Amino acid sequence: MDKVVERFLEYVKFDTKSDPSSETCPSTLKQKDLGEYIVKELLELGLKDANMDENGYIMATLPSNIDKDVPTIGFIAHMDTSPDFSGKNVKPQIVKNYDGGDLVLNKEQNIVMSPKEFPDLKAYVGEDLITTDGTTLLGADNKAGIAEIMSVVEFLVLNPDIKHGTIKIGFTPDEEIGRGANLFDVEKFNADFGYTIDGAQIGELEYENFNAAGVKIKIKGRNVHPGTAKNKMVSSMLIAMELNSMLPPQERPEHTEGYEGFFHLANMKGDVEETSLQYIIRDHSTELFEKKKQMMAEIVKLLNFKYGEETVQCEIKDSYFNMKEKIVPVIDIIHKAKQAMEEVGVTPIIKPIRGGTDGARLSFMGLPCPNIFTGGHNFHGRFEYIPVNSMNKAVEVILKIVEIYSR
Repeated sequence: MDKVVERFLEYVKFDTKSDPSSETCPSTLKQKDLGEYIVKELLELGLKDANMDENGYIMATLPSNIDKDVPTIGFIAHMDTSPDFSGKNVKPQIVKNYDGGDLVLNKEQNIVMSPKEFPDLKAYVGEDLITTDGTTLLGADNKAGIAEIMSVVEFLVLNPDIKHGTIKIGFTPDEEIGRGANLFDVEKFNADFGYTIDGAQIGELEYENFNAAGVKIKIKGRNVHPGTAKNKMVSSMLIAMELNSMLPPQERPEHTEGYEGFFHLANMKGDVEETSLQYIIRDHSTELFEKKKQMMAEIVKLLNFKYGEETVQCEIKDSYFNMKEKIVPVIDIIHKAKQAMEEVGVTPIIKPIRGGTDGARLSFMGLPCPNIFTGGHNFHGRFEYIPVNSMNKAVEVILKIVEIYSR
């Protein structure tokens, strides 16, 4: 099991931050640097078909070593890290036997991670933790998932007496910017179903996620010298503020949890002449999701009636949908994952994802693909950490899933 930590610490050396402003796939070529390293590893382990295509997608096969017909299982993770925070020159730190107190990540910059702000830390007293040095994210999302899958592959290769069916491995680029499944070849992958290893705390098992849409708004104003602006000036910024005030304030991310959806103003920039806004809309309920999109469209219509046609331009584009409807018909893949967790001493935490994964998109592309924990916490920022025991347990869960299906 030490290999999973060794691998993880090697993978986080690669800066694989994706870029939403890029039109290429992968959005950053540096993701391929990690990809080439992983393909080399897979080939050395004997997975002869391991390859990375021109778009940065890695696929490989561990052939079955049993005679009977069992399902082909896919295990999938993503190589990129979030554009929200730096992933360059990651300097992971291993905290041995965590004592439950404050963790000084960076003494020079006085960056401290405290259980007062992050109470989940209290669950890991006595365990070894991998943290950042406070200046970058860690990359457990999702390099921990890659390390865990790769450790399973190596374990099965080195222990041929352990029986298993055909196992498919898939590593994708650009998941963090919503494009991880865009060019994933489900037919080529050729699995009956899959699991993304992309969840957070130990025990997470998820097969429900948000329906998601992105909204781009552009507002035109009219700039006139403020000294002579009466009845002439139209401030696009004030119209933007008016638009935002018409959305229900209780349906913002900071006021929602569980199955509750939201409108999130993710970006805003402008001046008197022109202002642009970007929103994301999320809801687990398809009905409420559609109502939220309709509300946004109606607000835009009203403002155009008030200020003149074409004052407010709005584009609403669906991003992904709730995978639940694709998983329920094959719900046994959830039961088996739950059984695997219980057999290795992990308490399953089955809950909806307040976000999305590659698996959500892949489920609608014909590959049912729920999500399993990596063990990490506080993704996308300087306070990201992962307990070593949680990584080991993720490896055990994946191995147990393989075993259960081979029985």
